[in-house]
Amino acid sequence: METNRQKKIGGVIQKDLVDILQGEVRKNGISNLVISVSKVSVTTDLSVATVHLSIFPQEKAAETLVAIKSNTKLIKHDLSQRVKLQLRKVPNLTFFIDDSLDYIEKINNALSAKENPIENRELLEHRKKI
Repeated sequence: METNRQKKIGGVIQKDLVDILQGEVRKNGISNLVISVSKVSVTTDLSVATVHLSIFPQEKAAETLVAIKSNTKLIKHDLSQRVKLQLRKVPNLTFFIDDSLDYIEKINNALSAKENPIENRELLEHRKKI
């Protein structure tokens, strides 16, 4: 369970990372790319921050994540300049793709499609283990 301090630090990092990442997208003139920070989790010793990113369109997600990971040191430096009055030491950043929206979309598609086991009970027979 996260402490209040972990939540506050995660919120500060999340807010500033959004500004940094969106600023880089705008500064480099990249169009049709949206990066949002969906969640930041900080470890109990405040040494590592796990950053979950939602990247749209999804086709550019892997390529964008590789670029972000290769520039982690620069991102951490920019972050440290922004939070230097709030934090003594900036946690190390680890970035991951947040695929929870895709998971929700797959569930919605499955329930609205022809393969809906609620409406078509015969599909349940195919899903049983033999």
